[in-house]
Amino acid sequence: MNNQNPKAAVIMGSDSDLPIVRKTIEVLKKFGVEFEVNILSAHRTPDLTLEYARSAEGKGFEVIIAAAGKAAHLPGVIAALTILPVIGIPIKSSTMDGLDSLLSIVQMPSGIPVATVAIDGAENAGLLAVQILSLKHEHLKEKLRKHKEDMEHAVIEKNSKIKKEEF
Repeated sequence: MNNQNPKAAVIMGSDSDLPIVRKTIEVLKKFGVEFEVNILSAHRTPDLTLEYARSAEGKGFEVIIAAAGKAAHLPGVIAALTILPVIGIPIKSSTMDGLDSLLSIVQMPSGIPVATVAIDGAENAGLLAVQILSLKHEHLKEKLRKHKEDMEHAVIEKNSKIKKEEF
């Protein structure tokens, strides 16, 4: 059993991404995962981004979640600089409804994988990070099972409620 707390890095390209990224933060909190949040830009702060990505493993991070919009190079740049798993969140931008972000993140060259969730899929990014962390931190597995059970019960309850509706 590992005594070290699971730890994730959450990075976004701009503070305008925070309303979406908050969903990731909520998931990490719910599961008791330590995290650090930063704004870094592959384009506007390339040296800081490079330094952060290269030092992340040494700081005890086990997974990195990176949110970016438009050109959305942040997750890929980070993945190129670390061996840690990187999860990309494509942010819906004013152009192309986020399709540009999605394609930028998902079209990585061979050898530089980035796990990519749906456009604005921050909750799933948090859950995927917890699933990755659960491979090392056994206590997260039970929390994940409970989370899935809770979702199932919620759907069953909603189904019961709708059965009482008159259509």
